[in-house]
Amino acid sequence: MPTKKTNVAALPEPMNRNWGWLLGLGILFVILGSVGLGMVVGLTLASMVFLGALLIIAGVSQLVDTVKCKHWKGAVGHALIAIFYIIAGGLVIYDPFLASAIITALLASLLIIIGISRFLMAMMLKGSPGWGWLLFAGVIAIALGIMILMHWPISGLWVIGLFIAIEILVDGWTYIFLALSMRNNLRKA
Repeated sequence: MPTKKTNVAALPEPMNRNWGWLLGLGILFVILGSVGLGMVVGLTLASMVFLGALLIIAGVSQLVDTVKCKHWKGAVGHALIAIFYIIAGGLVIYDPFLASAIITALLASLLIIIGISRFLMAMMLKGSPGWGWLLFAGVIAIALGIMILMHWPISGLWVIGLFIAIEILVDGWTYIFLALSMRNNLRKA
């Protein structure tokens, strides 16, 4: 049985040479994600304040654009949208707890809808290769959505921060494994 040889040329040369930087970034992300897991409420609130600031910046930018294009037919609608952005951003910053609760409820509802869609798709594909994994993913999404809603509005304090921390952790481990793979490829070359 022939052995599978990896193709070092598949990655650009600078990436292969700089695997150490990617490894360091991965380790940093794992540390940051772990810290984030320890402070999910703070991470949720920080993300809400950041979202509010982004909405205000977007609204002000659109307002400036409206003033520059005041002779455009859609200028009034554009200005109205800009004002809604600024109001939404102000509300999110004013009450980040409420904003996180609303976004968490939307997220939980979306998970349930996605889960039901996956479940129905799995039933249509029953007997096909991999249909069971689709069914499993659907059931998990539904269960996550229900669990979040069962603890709502309190879950609004921690769900967003938890998801952000998990995302940072997964990114970190991905970078670590990618860097180690690149290092191993260089040693084989």
